[in-house]
Amino acid sequence: PAGGPGAMAQAGRLLTKEPAPQTVPVSDLPMKVCEVALKTGPDSSSSLATAVFHTAKYLPAEWHQRNSVLYHKAFTGCEQAEQDRAEAKELAEHAAAAAQRAQQDSTAALGQRLQDIHFWKAELQKEIEDLDAETGLLAAQKLRLERALDATEMPYAIATDNLQCRERRQPPDLVSDEVERELLKEVELIRNIQELLKRTLMQAGNQMRLNRHHKEVCEMDWSDKVETYNIDDNCGRCSNQSTSIQFHPSSVKFEESASTPETWAKFSHDNIYRAEREKLASVNLRALIDNILHDISEDLRMQCAAVNEAFAKHCEELYDTKHKLEHHLKKILKEIGDQEANIAALKQAIKDKEAPLKVVQTRLYDRSFRPNVELCRDEAQFRLISEAEELTESIESLKKKLLESEQCLRNLEDTRMNLEKEIAVKMNSIFIDRQKCMARRTHYPVLKLAGYQ
Repeated sequence: PAGGPGAMAQAGRLLTKEPAPQTVPVSDLPMKVCEVALKTGPDSSSSLATAVFHTAKYLPAEWHQRNSVLYHKAFTGCEQAEQDRAEAKELAEHAAAAAQRAQQDSTAALGQRLQDIHFWKAELQKEIEDLDAETGLLAAQKLRLERALDATEMPYAIATDNLQCRERRQPPDLVSDEVERELLKEVELIRNIQELLKRTLMQAGNQMRLNRHHKEVCEMDWSDKVETYNIDDNCGRCSNQSTSIQFHPSSVKFEESASTPETWAKFSHDNIYRAEREKLASVNLRALIDNILHDISEDLRMQCAAVNEAFAKHCEELYDTKHKLEHHLKKILKEIGDQEANIAALKQAIKDKEAPLKVVQTRLYDRSFRPNVELCRDEAQFRLISEAEELTESIESLKKKLLESEQCLRNLEDTRMNLEKEIAVKMNSIFIDRQKCMARRTHYPVLKLAGYQ
């Protein structure tokens, strides 16, 4: 305890005055009243002079008795005074020893109390430091969440831009294919991740407020403990020789609002318990944030890979389809050239039939002028008519074939146009998917979602 053995020795000293001697108050004895009977006999005149002296004086026996009483009172007074001085001395020594013991016990109790206060003060200080450090770590995690939330804006912009770019595909390539489905899944995933990050940010903010609140509670308790420690320390150092001591009669009572040692210890224990509970919740939240950041980064990375794979597969299909269309276009172009040559040959064949037809028709016309019986249906006439019919039929067949060939050429031209248009559509789709979408996706910032960048 504060003050040490010297203070205890000083506290044992009794500074009092010597007791005043006891005295018996002096009082006058009551007047002795003597009643003398008056003589009325014949000899009364001779006794008048002596009667006055007898009534005014004590008897010798009374005088001796009074002196004896005074002697006895003086003796008993001395004895009583001596006994009283002995008792007073013994009482003073006992009171001094009791006061010293009581002061030593009080000083020891104050010392023990200082140890208890120091223990809880140290526990509170440790809890305050731990809560402050934990709040700092949680603030760093909150910053990672904010950066991760900001980092999701770029993937979301890339995914929505890919969807908008693919809306510019021309029919029939404007289809809801696997790439579009994966992009829609990616957009939905990013939205869900953003909502999760926002909820976690709110939870982290609330936890930080709780940490600060319980830190303030512990700080107030710690501050009270420090003030109380200083007060009790000064009380422990206080001694009989201290200059600051004075009478405070009203202080010797218990305050109605005073706590008990049990409630006093329970108060700090409950504060530390609640602070520990919030610190544990903060630690668990930090671990949860680590898992969330890792999981969303992994989910986005996997979805990004799925979209890129779908893009690559679709581009490969587009290239393959384009090559096949170009191959068929090459065949169509060759077929168109052959068909044009065929049409030219048909036209030439029809034209070549004009001269033989003219010849046979001229022959028949000229033979129609044979006179009289010479207008005979001879073998030559039948053969000329047969030749004319064959030529006419051949010409009609050639014209019909020419019409069919021309229709076929028109069909080939339409097919060529369709193929060329389809190739242009495929090239446009390839340009959108590869040059626009896939080139933009090379800047996909998946790794930034870890929150450290």
